[in-house]
Amino acid sequence: MKQDIVLEARQISKYFYSPQKTQVLREVSFQIQKGEFVSVMGKSGCGKSTLLYILSTMDTDYEGDLIMDGELLTGKSPNHLAQVRNQKIGFVFQFHYLLNEFSVLENVMIPGLKLGKEQRQALEHKAEQKLRIFDMQDHMLKTPNQLSGGQKQRVAIARSLMNDPLLIMGDEPTGNLDKKNSDIVFNIFKELAAEFKQTMLIVTHDPEFAAGTDRVIEMEDGRILRM
Repeated sequence: MKQDIVLEARQISKYFYSPQKTQVLREVSFQIQKGEFVSVMGKSGCGKSTLLYILSTMDTDYEGDLIMDGELLTGKSPNHLAQVRNQKIGFVFQFHYLLNEFSVLENVMIPGLKLGKEQRQALEHKAEQKLRIFDMQDHMLKTPNQLSGGQKQRVAIARSLMNDPLLIMGDEPTGNLDKKNSDIVFNIFKELAAEFKQTMLIVTHDPEFAAGTDRVIEMEDGRILRM
């Protein structure tokens, strides 16, 4: 059904000029359904991170159409796209990007504070609930530099859920973790998909991670090989 399509890329192409014109994405088209856990794989330089940057609305210099939640986002103003990002997309990166001057709880609250729709007390309660999903509630008054690498990444995932996003996007979220913590993060994603019907699009180098997702989009030289 049409309304179940969360994200659609239509014929997306991208060029870099450095100094000659190089095509890095070649007419990429695919759809992601609500509740799907999708991974994007491919060798370094195949264009997967460039694609994620476009899909997340942070790069607007491309050819083709990007549709999210039934809305054409191509050509929209930077302010509108910033609003869409804050409301509808949760981000998880290879590096957690937590702020050491704030507590774990405050770090998780940041997207909610930026959105500005709820009072601080309500946001604190909500942030604590998100931390509970990851069994991190006992660490909420610590600062990030008091946590292990795996704990930091769990906090970063809790933060990505703060505004109940339509879609979570991840760029190598386990790329900086050892096997044990990679497995923990993968299992968290799997649980979010299964129990909370959270839609996820994750760029990864890890074949084991990709094999556990609902669908793998494989890229090579800026094209989709298979999906």
